[in-house]
Amino acid sequence: MDSPKSQQDRHVSQSSLPETYSRSGYRNARILAICQGLYTCAISIDLTLTALTGYQLAPDKALATLPFALITVAGAVVTWFAAFLIQRLGRRLSFALGALAGAVGGAISVWSVFNGNFWSFCIGTAGVGVFQAFAQYYRLAAADAVDTELKSRAISMVLTGGVIAAVLGPALAAWSKDLFPTALFAGAYLMVALMSLLSIVVLLGFYRDAETVGADAPSVQAVQAPPRPTSEIVRQPVFMAALANNVVGSMVMMFIMTAAPLAAVACHHGIDDGASIIQWHLVGMYGPSFFAGHLIKRFGLGPIVLTGVALNLACALIAMASTTLPAFYIALLCLGIGWNFMFVGGTTLLAQSYQPSERARTQGLSEFLRYAATALATLGAGPLLEHYGWSALNVAILPLLLICALVNMRWMAAANPSKAAASA
Repeated sequence: MDSPKSQQDRHVSQSSLPETYSRSGYRNARILAICQGLYTCAISIDLTLTALTGYQLAPDKALATLPFALITVAGAVVTWFAAFLIQRLGRRLSFALGALAGAVGGAISVWSVFNGNFWSFCIGTAGVGVFQAFAQYYRLAAADAVDTELKSRAISMVLTGGVIAAVLGPALAAWSKDLFPTALFAGAYLMVALMSLLSIVVLLGFYRDAETVGADAPSVQAVQAPPRPTSEIVRQPVFMAALANNVVGSMVMMFIMTAAPLAAVACHHGIDDGASIIQWHLVGMYGPSFFAGHLIKRFGLGPIVLTGVALNLACALIAMASTTLPAFYIALLCLGIGWNFMFVGGTTLLAQSYQPSERARTQGLSEFLRYAATALATLGAGPLLEHYGWSALNVAILPLLLICALVNMRWMAAANPSKAAASA
């Protein structure tokens, strides 16, 4: 039970800060939600068509998922440096530079499809990966700009921006892929470039760095606290649980989603069916953001992230049981919802694991590890699907889900249950 002094300190921190601190933070979160929507619309086109485009252009069909994987590989390489660039240049300019990389990558992809050049297409998708690396900090920027009690809601608010884009993106991909009759898929990558350019306009026109409105520091004491060694930060159960949910959730999601359109076509479903499967998957990814923050507040972080793990397990079991079109839809929908619960919960935990002076280092490390693991998953998805099939792909994720569940239970055991519920 908290002492009277700690209860008083908590009351002061919660009553004196949120009015200005959270108002400006929520304004930025709304802007970032729009940017998340534009980014999601752009990236969902790549997620829907890049494996198929790679298969069309690749000199060796075993390389079909390489352009898709390079989105994640480029993100892994850039994400560590992005954290420190954000600290140096500010979020507004850094996020705009990331979107510019997406615009250039989309333009290169258009040229590559017109000219049938596989390797330049890989460069184009890598540019989109740079955009992705910066866009992944949108949710962390929102979390850092509000008080602890509001972090999961701010994260969810940003992710809601992906809901409309989750529906619009694959539909736009299906429509624009035939925009240029002589170059299948070129029109879709033109849409990627346009969505990226719109992100630049929104960021430069409306977003304001949190530091300019005084919303980036919850307390003077926290800002002045000396940074801890990285080894001490990563040994915290809260950080390990954050890493497990973010890494395993994203790794499993990308592993299955990368192969799903190819698997659907291999199971005698159409290309448009593959696009629709990804569309419903993206709805599952972002739709729960409307209520994930409220669920975390009501039930606590632990039960929600474990529910996310269970939904990923359900995805694997359904996919192994049937290759009918409804099975693809249900499995990928479960995968998306499971990812959302794990990602919102993991990001909330991550935002609680560092002091402001440790932010860039901790965020950069976490995002780098997440991207590196996801890159391995996406690189392995194509060859594993080609040689062993769709069922084997789903079996491969089961050990990862078990590890994640055990790490979560360790954190839940180490944490004070009442305090964990309050901090969610």
